[in-house]
Amino acid sequence: MLRAGMKWMFLIIGTTIGAGYASGRELWQFFGHESGLAICLFGLLFSICCIVIMTISFERQSTHYLPVLREIVGEKLTVIYDVMIFIYLFTTTVIMIAGSGATSQAFNFSYWWGISIIIIALIILFMKGINGLLSMNQFILPLLLTGLLFVLLWFTIDQQLDLFSHWDEQRNWTAAFPFTALNILPLIAVLGAIGNKVKSKQEIWIASVGSGLILGVISFIYNNSLIQIADELLLYEIPLFAILKHYPFEMLILMSILLWFAIFTTAASGILGIVTRIKEYIKKPLWLIVSVTLVTMIPLTALGFSTLINYLYPIYGILNLYVLTRLLLFPVWDKLENKKT
Repeated sequence: MLRAGMKWMFLIIGTTIGAGYASGRELWQFFGHESGLAICLFGLLFSICCIVIMTISFERQSTHYLPVLREIVGEKLTVIYDVMIFIYLFTTTVIMIAGSGATSQAFNFSYWWGISIIIIALIILFMKGINGLLSMNQFILPLLLTGLLFVLLWFTIDQQLDLFSHWDEQRNWTAAFPFTALNILPLIAVLGAIGNKVKSKQEIWIASVGSGLILGVISFIYNNSLIQIADELLLYEIPLFAILKHYPFEMLILMSILLWFAIFTTAASGILGIVTRIKEYIKKPLWLIVSVTLVTMIPLTALGFSTLINYLYPIYGILNLYVLTRLLLFPVWDKLENKKT
């Protein structure tokens, strides 16, 4: 039970910690100054949403996200949000691929080298189906989380930062809602694809509470670190590199490798949501659907990593607020609908 719960926990975290999050760009876009309470609320809201999504997925024994989506937003809005999820997964996977290109550029390699490597790696991964993704997450995510937390704590201690300074100033607390909402659609897509693999509700609680707690703690420490170097962030495509410049070059190389794997896991999760939906209509091997999908994404990566995040993430965060509301109030609505029937 514990092992299975942790497997789903790493899937959730792998879906969330991608190029935008691990690089610090996404956190800085939503949080920044006076956001301590917002991040605490995010951790709580995130856990609740995961519990609801996984419970529905488990009860429906779903193999793709449509039955879960229909249960959350209702029959009338399912078509609209089905299209939204597909577009969201497509564009955010493009962002992850562009993030791989940006990471490559940081080491003076070609942008297109970074893109080519991640596309080839994704095709190879899906030759083993969904189990390949789950196995990879269980191996990579602990390394990534440990490495990221180590760097952030080292920076906090080295710069003598106070984690709880200005706690009485929390004017940005509402940022918790669009930030949580931003991460909802990919979770519905990915968790909706594994409902038939979950064996118990205990697994759901371990995965949901564990992922919310881990993401909340890392987000809090990360945001506090970025606040200290706010004036330098305009100079960096990837804010994490502004922190790493204070440390040996070997640390930069290690974290860049881990950052690339964070990008890779989220791209893989996005592709999983897309291809499990497409596979319902196209009866072809999973790796072939993945290959064709990735090829269609390549032209969009020319827009650039930070440009895509700056414009797309806030829009999706706002559009997803309705889904967030439905998830948080789902037990109430579910009881009301059951009474009617």
